[in-house]
Amino acid sequence: MKITNGTDIIEIKRIQKDIEKDGDKFLKRLFTEKEIKYCESKKSQKYQSYAARFAAKEATYKALSNYINFDYLWTDFEVVNDENGKPDMKLNFCIPNLEELEVSLSHCKEYAIANVVAIYKEN
Repeated sequence: MKITNGTDIIEIKRIQKDIEKDGDKFLKRLFTEKEIKYCESKKSQKYQSYAARFAAKEATYKALSNYINFDYLWTDFEVVNDENGKPDMKLNFCIPNLEELEVSLSHCKEYAIANVVAIYKEN
């Protein structure tokens, strides 16, 4: 078994500023329709949700970067929540021997952070 890790932290104001400046163009470049619907449902905390999801995409890329040898889109990474609210990462591509991705998100007023652990099967 091989384990890799990725972590990312982002200022929520940075994401908020980009959303307010470029609106749907920015959102559709980074987020899937499902992610946009989820974040918009959070009303006053929507920018925290967007920032946490973007941090998760960055952290996932870092955890998988030795295995990604192609051009990708940010929408190829999708953060979804299970029935208990636990975040999970769906990939629109395959990574050989990737067995599991564990995702953890958190945010406060100013920052959002994500940690991703990738677990690979032995060859």
